[in-house]
Amino acid sequence: MTLTIPVLRPLALAAAFLLALAGAADAQQRAAPRGQRPATPAPAPAAPVNPLVPDTSARQVVIADFTTGTVLFEKNADERMPPSSMSKIMTAYVVFQALKKGDLRMDDLLTVSERAWRIQGSKMFVPLGERVKVEDLLRGMIIQSGNDACIVLAEGIAGSEEGFAERMNLSAKQIGLTGSNFRNASGWPDPQHYMTARDLMILARRLIADFPEYYKFYSEKEFTYGKDEKGTPIRQGNRNPLLYKNTGADGIKTGHTDEAGYGLTASATREGRRVITVMNGWQSMRIRAEESERLMDWAFREFGTYTVFKAGQPVDKAEVWLGEQQQVALVVGEDAAITMPRRLRPQLEAKVMFDAPVPAPVTKGQRVGSVVITVPERPPVEIPLVADADVERLGFAGRIAATLSHYIFGTKK
Repeated sequence: MTLTIPVLRPLALAAAFLLALAGAADAQQRAAPRGQRPATPAPAPAAPVNPLVPDTSARQVVIADFTTGTVLFEKNADERMPPSSMSKIMTAYVVFQALKKGDLRMDDLLTVSERAWRIQGSKMFVPLGERVKVEDLLRGMIIQSGNDACIVLAEGIAGSEEGFAERMNLSAKQIGLTGSNFRNASGWPDPQHYMTARDLMILARRLIADFPEYYKFYSEKEFTYGKDEKGTPIRQGNRNPLLYKNTGADGIKTGHTDEAGYGLTASATREGRRVITVMNGWQSMRIRAEESERLMDWAFREFGTYTVFKAGQPVDKAEVWLGEQQQVALVVGEDAAITMPRRLRPQLEAKVMFDAPVPAPVTKGQRVGSVVITVPERPPVEIPLVADADVERLGFAGRIAATLSHYIFGTKK
């Protein structure tokens, strides 16, 4: 990593000596050139940056870093597609919202309607007319992909599946999904029920970040609920193939319909870094299992996420004009991280841009300039640079003395 720190001192201050004597020194012009110094990145722009394009037969793909949101690879990312059971991620998000608000509890009992009992496809096998705990329904939906569990939850929360779908659409807009529309809770085929791979990536990131206390369900490999006609307990395994391999995967959801093909929204962590992959349109479960593992390996192998500056870490100092302190430390407000191809890390450059000197008074947290990160093959990333302390303005007499000192003796205050 290269840090470039050209220091440019002020060439001149506006002729404000008489104004200072009149009590208006703080109105003088600060005709200082912009300083440039070390810098850092924030959430990287969602744009493909990988020099090596992976090969995949999936029709729609988005691979992104969880922390920065940087898209490592995409293919038809904004194309409408049937999300099949991957739309159950949105169903879970709305259920988790209700739990967090206190509108629903894990031990609440919800009644199984005939509509829920009759739904086809993947099922949890809830009995007609029985009352089932919310926690069991969540596991039945997440682990077993039960369409019946989705409908019981939807009807219990919103009164009807149609009403629940309205909540799904409202929550989708609130979290920034722009290419999705929901008509049901299960992902049952409907021409007006669709998502995009990019929306699924955004949704997965939000679910993991917003509800870590519930995300744990997605890593469970099996769930047993109910009994078959012979009285044998019904045990079903999680359909996520990455959970059974040494990939670091801990979620999130598979999907399949004849029209959509086989899909997977997956999340994995390795050495503290998380990657989200969304892939859809494969022709078989075998291909889904093989390619999803290969693409996840590719993302971790080819890319890294690097913290350039920690939150609160001093990046530079700026001179303060007419302040009680002559300088103030400049920091970034939060960790500045960047995701980039590992091979390009030595070419990373960081600069700080700000107008100098900074006029007093200065408030802690006040934006003073920007931190700009540049890396070959990707757009620059800019984050705010803020003051790390309050600096009060000198009193009237102090401003006069400081102005006289500057113009007569060349000192700065």
